[in-house]
Amino acid sequence: MNLSHFNRIVRQVLFFPVISLVLVAAALSWQIFSSTDTVKLIQDSDQSIQQTNLVGRLISDQESGLRGFEVTSEKSFLAPYDQASDLLPAAFDKLEALKLNASEHQLIAQLRSDHEIWIESYARPVIAMTQASGQEAGLHDLALNQLGKRQMDKIRADLQAVVTADEAHRARRVDHWRVQVRDMVIGLVLFAVVIGIFIGLFTRNRLHVVSDAYQSWVDTLRVKNEELFLSGQQLRTTLASIGDGVITCDIDGRIRMMNQVASDMTGWKIDDALGRPLDTVFHILNGATRQLMEDPVHKVKRVDAIVGLGPNATTDTILVRQDGTEINISDSGAPIRDQDGAITGIVLVFRDVTVAKRTQEALIANEKLAVAGRLAASIAHEIHNPLDSVSNMLYLMGAGSTEEENKQFLQMAQQEIARVTQISRSMLSLYRESTAPIPINIREILSGTLVLLDHRVQDLQSTVHLTAPDDLTIHGFPAELRQVFTNLVINAVEAAGASGHVEVTAKHVLPAESPATERHAAGVLVEILDNGPGISDAASSKLFQPFFSTKGEQGTGLGLWVSRGIVSKHGGMINLESRKDTRGAVARVFLSTQPVISPGGAD
Repeated sequence: MNLSHFNRIVRQVLFFPVISLVLVAAALSWQIFSSTDTVKLIQDSDQSIQQTNLVGRLISDQESGLRGFEVTSEKSFLAPYDQASDLLPAAFDKLEALKLNASEHQLIAQLRSDHEIWIESYARPVIAMTQASGQEAGLHDLALNQLGKRQMDKIRADLQAVVTADEAHRARRVDHWRVQVRDMVIGLVLFAVVIGIFIGLFTRNRLHVVSDAYQSWVDTLRVKNEELFLSGQQLRTTLASIGDGVITCDIDGRIRMMNQVASDMTGWKIDDALGRPLDTVFHILNGATRQLMEDPVHKVKRVDAIVGLGPNATTDTILVRQDGTEINISDSGAPIRDQDGAITGIVLVFRDVTVAKRTQEALIANEKLAVAGRLAASIAHEIHNPLDSVSNMLYLMGAGSTEEENKQFLQMAQQEIARVTQISRSMLSLYRESTAPIPINIREILSGTLVLLDHRVQDLQSTVHLTAPDDLTIHGFPAELRQVFTNLVINAVEAAGASGHVEVTAKHVLPAESPATERHAAGVLVEILDNGPGISDAASSKLFQPFFSTKGEQGTGLGLWVSRGIVSKHGGMINLESRKDTRGAVARVFLSTQPVISPGGAD
């Protein structure tokens, strides 16, 4: 059962009783309205009886007033008669308006007619006779009094008939109201019982569905828990068996889990580290500046992606262990997300690279020695030839040459000594490194490199041409850059082969002009082009891998790898590719004018 189905069942269980109660309320309201109508009819009957009694009292008042006047001849006794005579027409009209059926209307019409006859045939003659003849005049007229008595008896009989009819009508309405109340009570009871039974059965059915779904959910949850437990066991086994240190933290940076490798590398016991802030256990420094690095939790939350924790890829990260000792590490952090994509914690993966760093430094030093070995013969030849020339000049000067010839020989000897000095300085500058970045003239670096390689170029009967303006200046480490250009030029000359040609160019570039990089700052682009066979597809993807070489036993396979590390250290980019427009290959090196120098070497 999914959530939508469950919500539908809840709505059914909730709404069905409500709908049933609404139906009960509707039926009850209908019964109440019907009973109210009946009660209103009963009230009409009561009002009709009251109005009939009122008419009877008014007629009685007329009769009493007439009798008093007839006996006393005093007009004041006619006041009740006159007052009742004024009220009776309206009372009769109201009584007629209250009657609902034809029989009652006939009884009231008969009463009104008999009352009018009594007025015309008895009351008025008695009043006229009494006024004309004086006191007790009407009393002696026996026939008139008997007529009046018969008419009044008839009026009383009419009044009684109307009241009897009203009471009978009222009794029937009361009986009807009682039947309605009884039917309503019985109907409500039956309806309540039926609805109650139906609601009970319906609710029972729905609850069975929910119960079955709940049981199924419990079974599924039990299976999931077992799978989760097995997964956790597998995860713990995996973490314990891998060679990297792993630490997981919550969103607040407190350690929730770490494996034994991480415990050994940090020097903290796992139980002591759990719950502590990450920066207490994982204390890392910038390998170049010795400054405290940004808390990994903050950095991952800020970047919201997988990140290396150093400033860049070539920066050393130092982990300060609990006992104060230090090791070099390679580390990265990644966010842990919930199903909605929100970060709930981070995971750190790091490894000890102290041995690898020392090995890398040894490889770089070995490559420097290899470069020196390749240049040794060339340098010896370049120094030997000027020294031979100087020896010859000195011999000629001692053999009795003229003063003018001595001056010429001395000038030639000074030129040769200057050449030896230039070669010696170039050789020394190849490994004499400054402690901080300094301004470097790219043309001078390239010129010095070509001087050292001149003998090698001549041996291969190749030609090298340099094109570079004098104002190309960047900041960096000159010895390291000489090593980069020495490797690239040697590779180009050897690739060009006998009678080959190498073109070395350098120029200012803007970011959009550099095909080797997407840097956002201006810099210098150095291109070294040869007319050799180019780079094969198989070799192009492996050029910068350590120990890969196309020269067989003659190469170390470290030159390009070290060169890329040096260029990356200077915040630059390097690439090699076959020339698309013609035969050969091209090596491009981009160096930023004002780079952010990163310590380190090849990566």
